[in-house]
Amino acid sequence: MSSKQKASVNRISSCHWPIEQLPGLSQQEQSQLQNCGLTTTAALVKQGKTPADRLALANKLQIHLQYVNKWVALADLARIPSVGTQYCGLLLHAGIASVAQLATTPIHRLHQQLLRLVVATMQRRDLCPSIEQVQQWSQQAKTISEIA
Repeated sequence: MSSKQKASVNRISSCHWPIEQLPGLSQQEQSQLQNCGLTTTAALVKQGKTPADRLALANKLQIHLQYVNKWVALADLARIPSVGTQYCGLLLHAGIASVAQLATTPIHRLHQQLLRLVVATMQRRDLCPSIEQVQQWSQQAKTISEIA
């Protein structure tokens, strides 16, 4: 890797999105989170750092813990610039639940998981992210993991 590429990799920082851009949240769920002061994915990740924090948030929202766990995982994955809110749901459905897990998952194995998932759900191979995209996700996840 050239020094220019290394410098570019080192400048990668987490992305933060408005809570309404997270996939799979109903209007009511978005409102509940916003009423708790959670208006961005960064706030959600910060509020849900530990299992105890997530349980407290679930109790406060009066919803099942599994929903909070899912939302925090989506928000965590969305921090990766090349993943964002566009691919965080796909990664979660493929079994990747955190930036740290993405950083350590072998790229070819993850690409195969994604391909199987996309073909099974949409019957189209061409909608699967490329191996190069998955490689970029992994590299950025490693960089973000080091920063955090």
